[in-house]
Amino acid sequence: MQKAIIFDMDGVICHTNPFHSMAFKSFFAKRDMQPTEEEFAEHMYGKSNSYIMSHFFGRKIEGEELLQLEDEKESLFREIYADKIIPIAGYLEFLDTIKAKNILTGVATSAPLANLELIAGNLSLLNKMESVLASENVSKHKPDPEVYLKSADNLKVSPKNCIVFEDSFSGVTAALNAGMKVVGVLSSHTKDELPPCDLYINDYKNLKLETVLDLF
Repeated sequence: MQKAIIFDMDGVICHTNPFHSMAFKSFFAKRDMQPTEEEFAEHMYGKSNSYIMSHFFGRKIEGEELLQLEDEKESLFREIYADKIIPIAGYLEFLDTIKAKNILTGVATSAPLANLELIAGNLSLLNKMESVLASENVSKHKPDPEVYLKSADNLKVSPKNCIVFEDSFSGVTAALNAGMKVVGVLSSHTKDELPPCDLYINDYKNLKLETVLDLF
């Protein structure tokens, strides 16, 4: 029976959250706003831009305004991060192990496609993934399961035969809502800050593919 492994991107393939913080700090500083690191941890990591903007501006940010603000912030992020793209320790080797076993893989991120292309393009991941989905590909963002259900559909694999690697509360919730097994990547949060996962890792250095496949 065909199995699939699906990766979120931010905090799962690369530890991008510190750079998103830098971009948001710059974005908010232009507007004389200074959110604290605690506020970012609670209201930014793993959240959609519509949620983040609405929370910090204290009103609903949507439609054309959201698109413009989002474009400004994500452009700042890409500028800051473009020459600092480093995968989480052991990730590329782990991915090669998966592909050597002919297991299908996908990326399912809440980030915009331009970020995905920057990171996945730089790490030569696009030709290794049978499904690639970014924020533009869904109408409902995590914790809604849409991006994971669409990924399973793209891969032509039943959700119960998919394992998701996630690092955020909303992402883990989305994968669980899709009926998938979840590996929690503890790059931004502790175990206690995530819904219960089937397995937890800090990085991929000593991760055996058998350990992951045993989750089925």
